[in-house]
Amino acid sequence: MFPACYVEFPENTEGRSAAFFLAAEEFLAREMPADDYAFFWQLRPTVVFGRHQDPTVELDIPFCKSHGVELIRRKSGGGTIFADEDNIMVSLVTETGSVEDIFAKFAHTVAGSLRSMGVPTKVSGRNDICLDDGRKICGGAFYHLPGRSIVHCTMLYDTQMELMRGCLTPGRAKLQSKGVKSVESRIGLLREFLSCGASKLRERLRPSLCDRMLRLTPEQMRRIEELERPYHEETYIYGKRRAEHNAKMRTRTFSERIEGCGRIDLVLHANADGIITDVHLGGDFFESGSQSAEEAFRTALTGMPMTSEAIHNAISLHHPERTIHGLRAEDFKNTFSHGAR
Repeated sequence: MFPACYVEFPENTEGRSAAFFLAAEEFLAREMPADDYAFFWQLRPTVVFGRHQDPTVELDIPFCKSHGVELIRRKSGGGTIFADEDNIMVSLVTETGSVEDIFAKFAHTVAGSLRSMGVPTKVSGRNDICLDDGRKICGGAFYHLPGRSIVHCTMLYDTQMELMRGCLTPGRAKLQSKGVKSVESRIGLLREFLSCGASKLRERLRPSLCDRMLRLTPEQMRRIEELERPYHEETYIYGKRRAEHNAKMRTRTFSERIEGCGRIDLVLHANADGIITDVHLGGDFFESGSQSAEEAFRTALTGMPMTSEAIHNAISLHHPERTIHGLRAEDFKNTFSHGAR
């Protein structure tokens, strides 16, 4: 995995939308020869949220729009991040493999490089690099494409704290689960230990990750721009409008944060006879494998009576929980029994 091949973009690429760089990851994963690729990017103020998240819940959208903050949905799971010019985004495209192994190697390599510069770092939880005091300085996410894995992370050199605070509206349960009162108290900034600036830090990190280089051609840039377009579609950013259910429909909602997995929001709709007719899944979890987690739960539960016993039996038979990283059937069934409303 490391050292990887460094991907160099044309000089006029800095400051482009997060959607462009997410599309660049896709391009490398889908169309480039087998190798491990890495690159850095920086953004104008942007909020990037996970594949399964509802931006109307996670964000103050009017605030974002009034302050010129771009909203982008990525194809990996995980939570919402705010990024600006003083954040360093790191992308890695590698051959497919164990999620734990790929991310562990990535996180430990980055953390080790920072430690060599005098930053007291450690790898913590499922996808974080933290300072020794527990404050988070780098969070990561990942997803799979056929034969390839994509890992990306956001490294906080500095940030516009007031702007971040205004954009993000994290759920109370998530903050309480971390034992903190605010977003700011959970994060650390690399500028507390380094004075080089974000751009210089990119240069200092590169040798620990890469030992060769790929320069993208104009034709490859055009292909990335083609892959970028769907990221800007409103139906992709905000999600397709869910069907309205009439007054006779019954709804049961499960929403819980499961240790080692993340938040899962499961909404079951049933007809007047109590038979499940539709399933919606959201949260900040990571998917495992190529199958859609929502589709797996929809397939397992649609047509079942909306009872705990029937739902437990369906989980035991079809195992849709295997599409969510870190989720065990027993954890899900126990939490569903107590957390449904």
